[in-house]
Amino acid sequence: MPTLQRHEEEKFFVNAEGRKESVPSIHDPATRELSVVVPSYNEEERLPLMMDEALDYLEKRQKRDPSFTYEVIVVDDGSKDQTTKVAMKYCKKYGSDKVRVLSLVKNRGKGGAVRMGVFSSRGKKILMADADGATKFEDIEKVEEGLRNLQPWPNQMAISCGSRAHLEKDSIAKRSYFRTLLMYGFHFLVWFLCVKEIRDTQCGFKLLTREAASRTFSTLHIERWAFDVELLYIAQRLRIPIAEVAVNWTEIEGSKLVPFWSWLQMGRDLLFIRLRYMTGAWQLE
Repeated sequence: MPTLQRHEEEKFFVNAEGRKESVPSIHDPATRELSVVVPSYNEEERLPLMMDEALDYLEKRQKRDPSFTYEVIVVDDGSKDQTTKVAMKYCKKYGSDKVRVLSLVKNRGKGGAVRMGVFSSRGKKILMADADGATKFEDIEKVEEGLRNLQPWPNQMAISCGSRAHLEKDSIAKRSYFRTLLMYGFHFLVWFLCVKEIRDTQCGFKLLTREAASRTFSTLHIERWAFDVELLYIAQRLRIPIAEVAVNWTEIEGSKLVPFWSWLQMGRDLLFIRLRYMTGAWQLE
């Protein structure tokens, strides 16, 4: 089983007044309806657009329904730019009860950053959302509907995944043959080795019940790009119901994914996932 290592500085977040407060735990009872976890690495330029859109939606929703409570957790994954400073502006504007910034001492990778945010969340439901704002935030209503359609949830566990699979033909027309080949190769490896029922495992817009997040992320080993695949592989092994829901998606410039080397790393990680669970080197909780 993986162990979660936190540096001393990662056991606190800085509130709007500049004071340190202890982070909560995923194992505590939920005190918010929704937690939004935003992994961010060198995102000082792209983060504001995403945060403006998300908070505008969340504030309007709360005005319509005062019982709806939320928090946005920006996880700065060891950035070398001003990501934390940019995120703290939103903390000061909306208050540290609604916007929290968790700064990691060193870069862990997207999966590691999401896991740290999930383990520090207070929501009954937890949404993973990318810092680039590629998915329209209002599409949370689509993934929420997907989650509701899975009821009754066994042991209160369910996952709803945003999907770009319906946009594949258009994206292929804009890609080079080489990138299209890499994409198909990756999809084949995901299907052959790990996850057969989900067409798009990599969309960064996923909604989990608190119980599902606790079980899956407690077992998660992969901390970089392929963590989504291991997450869904674990969920399938634990028989957690999964919905796949089409969402609006726009490619935003500034991706950290390096076409060849990132795909190579992800392919290696897929082999690790399958082999290590098959041999018992990695075990489910």
